[in-house]
Amino acid sequence: MNSQLINNTRFTVTTPLYYVNDLPHVGSAYPTIAADVLTRFHRLQGYPALMVTGTDEHGQKIQRTAESLGRTPQSHCDHIVPEFEALWHQLDIHYDRFIRTSDPRHAAIVKQFFQRVWDHGDIYLGQQTGWYCVACEEFKEERELLDNHICPIHTNRPAEWRDEQNYFFRLSSYQTKLEQLYADRPDFIQPESRRNEVLSFVSQGLQDFSISRVHLDWGIQMPTDPSHTLYVWFDALLGYITALLEPDEEPTLENALARWWPINLHLIGKDILRFHVVYWPAMLMSAGLPMPDRVFGHGFLTKDGHKMGKSLGNVLDPFELVDRYGSDAVRYYFLKEIEFGRDGDFSQTRFINIVNADLANDLGNLLNRTLKMVHKYFEGKVPEPQSDTWVDNPLALLGQDLSTRVTQAYNALAFNQACEAILTLARTGNKYIDDQAPWTLYKQGQLQTVGHVLYTVLEAVRLAAYLLSPITPRLSSAIYSQLGFSSIDFNQPTLPSELAPFTHHAHWGTLPPLQALDEPNPVFQRLEA
Repeated sequence: MNSQLINNTRFTVTTPLYYVNDLPHVGSAYPTIAADVLTRFHRLQGYPALMVTGTDEHGQKIQRTAESLGRTPQSHCDHIVPEFEALWHQLDIHYDRFIRTSDPRHAAIVKQFFQRVWDHGDIYLGQQTGWYCVACEEFKEERELLDNHICPIHTNRPAEWRDEQNYFFRLSSYQTKLEQLYADRPDFIQPESRRNEVLSFVSQGLQDFSISRVHLDWGIQMPTDPSHTLYVWFDALLGYITALLEPDEEPTLENALARWWPINLHLIGKDILRFHVVYWPAMLMSAGLPMPDRVFGHGFLTKDGHKMGKSLGNVLDPFELVDRYGSDAVRYYFLKEIEFGRDGDFSQTRFINIVNADLANDLGNLLNRTLKMVHKYFEGKVPEPQSDTWVDNPLALLGQDLSTRVTQAYNALAFNQACEAILTLARTGNKYIDDQAPWTLYKQGQLQTVGHVLYTVLEAVRLAAYLLSPITPRLSSAIYSQLGFSSIDFNQPTLPSELAPFTHHAHWGTLPPLQALDEPNPVFQRLEA
């Protein structure tokens, strides 16, 4: 892992800035959940972290959508944006900054950035001729299009032929510099499959790209020629910088870049990877700004093996999904079941089976059955452990290096591996309690040994809940509450000081002795079809 990614000072992560031509969908929720998990994880370690999300509101696609609905572009955006904010709230996503590219403060940042690039001599007036995909907001090369000039991403409509005068950015002059960037920093583009795609594309030669449009009112006027409106990507990508401003700061580049820049991690869909790893770094080079640490292109989601779409009648409504099954279940399934970076599928049957097996059975039931014995044998108080026997204890041996392995998995965005490692501890705990049979030991009068077994299992559950809390904050809070830590709420953006730094609570044997525990109660309700 690139050591620049994470340091002891700060961590900044961004989601894509989502188009507001329609309501948010599960594909929008997917990277936003991941960004929230990473932010929580870094705060769990005691590091300051900032999560940026928001909406991309300019461009012809938005203008046409608004017109079709009888709205102005601004009123349309104002209608859709609260839906994104509502979904993030339902999913327990605690973002720090929500940037809207229609914000006047953003226009000020865009104009300052534009001036830097203009002064550098990288913008010129030219003629744009070619096939334009309105949905992508991008001119397409012939080699990219399917038959009949169909965009391979938006196959429901052909690209439109355009022949117009636009301003261009000299991307071609950055070919060598970009190739050097990729060579010097092999972790800049991830995962590896995405990096290979980009290297192949760049090796075929880069062409200058248009940064302005004529006959388009909805957007930011070009400072040097108000008859042109800045191209959506030259506008939208700068939202990552505008978002770094403090709420009451003057919107200047200097202020925006003062604390949280450069971005540690951009999370984006693979369909917009090129804009973030070719256009964006070249624009930053032209403006004399440092590069982000890493850009990660995640895969697409399907439902029951088919691409989701309204015409197919298989759209997965994220609001309905969370309403029915809860935020923890949704967050856990998408990060546990789908390897982040690859395409993944949602199956309701598998969703229910995975969540029930892992969270309700393996983890939740382990806590519940253990608490019942604590109340039965020790009047609801945590028994004293036999600390001199940790060396040979299978649960302790597994738990001692678990935080290290889980930390490595979170850092690598291998969320599925983090979940699997944590649930292995819970499964081992169930096997351990079955093997030790504390109910038999109690009948034999071995109360001290019973106490040690129960303490060990409770500590395993606590550690599992702690490490899983970035993904399942509500479940982890419920487990901690049952263990007597009633003041700890993993759903708060700022965690109590006793939870940081990470390593102080990663050692085995940290449950307070003789603590009153709640009555046994399922911390996770089984899902029903």
